[in-house]
Amino acid sequence: MNKKIYKRVVLIFILSLMSGLLSGCWDQLEIEDRALVLGLSIDSVPPDSKINDDQTTHLKSANINLPKIRVTAQIAVPGRVPLGPGSGGEGGGVNQNPVWVVEVYGYTLDDAMNNLQQQISDPRYLIHLRVIIISEDIAKKSMNDLNDYLRRNPEVRRRTWLLVSEGEAAKFMNINPPLQRVPTLYILSTMEKAVTSGKFPADYIGVFWSAESKWGESGYLPYVSLHQEDNIMIKGLAYFSGGVMVGSTIPIEIGAYMSMKGINPGGYSDLFHADEFGPVMLKVNDRFTRVKVHFKEGKPHITYNLFLEAALDEHLRSDIPIDSSRSLEKIEEIFQKRVIGIFNHLIEETQQAHSDVFGMGEYIRAYAPSYWKANIHDKHDWEQQYSNLSVEVKLKTHIDRVGLKQN
Repeated sequence: MNKKIYKRVVLIFILSLMSGLLSGCWDQLEIEDRALVLGLSIDSVPPDSKINDDQTTHLKSANINLPKIRVTAQIAVPGRVPLGPGSGGEGGGVNQNPVWVVEVYGYTLDDAMNNLQQQISDPRYLIHLRVIIISEDIAKKSMNDLNDYLRRNPEVRRRTWLLVSEGEAAKFMNINPPLQRVPTLYILSTMEKAVTSGKFPADYIGVFWSAESKWGESGYLPYVSLHQEDNIMIKGLAYFSGGVMVGSTIPIEIGAYMSMKGINPGGYSDLFHADEFGPVMLKVNDRFTRVKVHFKEGKPHITYNLFLEAALDEHLRSDIPIDSSRSLEKIEEIFQKRVIGIFNHLIEETQQAHSDVFGMGEYIRAYAPSYWKANIHDKHDWEQQYSNLSVEVKLKTHIDRVGLKQN
């Protein structure tokens, strides 16, 4: 063989070998060899519970005087998670559970995750973690440890959903919804579709952390419950003050909150008695909000100018026709008074709890910076001032006449 050709062959071999090493294939880990955590639930453990200490991270003599938590992890089983319609055919394991639910205990979330790794063979990964559900007991305690662990973990996405459950959170990891074989994906789909249909704001865990980091705004999370074991209901907003949950709303107040924030599309309907017209139902389709900051007697005053465009969805008294513009105007007036009452109740409710979920403090910080610097020195200062803040809501509604007219 010619020496030049031989040298070229050797050079090509060396370059191809170096390319393989530099490409990162030397430390590859197949997806089937990873324990992909899809969902987590976190519950508090009663002090009198007899739970053995796994002692994965400490000696028995350490005497850790902290309350324990229970973490339930939903782990994807390789080859069983359906990838789309028609998947799981021959050899696909249709009747097999696509997830493995593992329950562990620990003093902190980090401690519990170490105990989880001790009980599974494959290395755990949180890159596909999409839903975290915490019980109301956990939310009403300090969440500093939980938030710190999740924020420092680079595998946790900021678009993960963090939910607060009414009652035990572990039940959500064991539901069996008929519309989706993977419970976590069903919960994820419920929240994502609630956003697109105007039933809930896009309040991901990153949005919650951002609000909690601001001095002039308090965070909130979805408040959910289980109905008939497999039905997930969005019950309201779980609002926070001082880093802990201090209260929750009812479902229709979610729509009131979204109206004050100007979040579209509208997705809530209101059934009420419209005087001589009887019971009617209106559905809000579009919202527009403008916020102004004023000062009255040296104190900030916030005015909300709201515009709601609604449709007459249903009229339950067929013997009383709504067949004129004047009739719609009367219903608009009744609807405006009713909705303003809902807005004012929500504001009063959050003021009593010192939870500014509307971010009114951020408006004052932006439009009255001198007042803000002189009076607000930390988040606690604003949460106390928010309880006495003067707020006015002005509302204008327009009802579109929809349906067929019979002559």
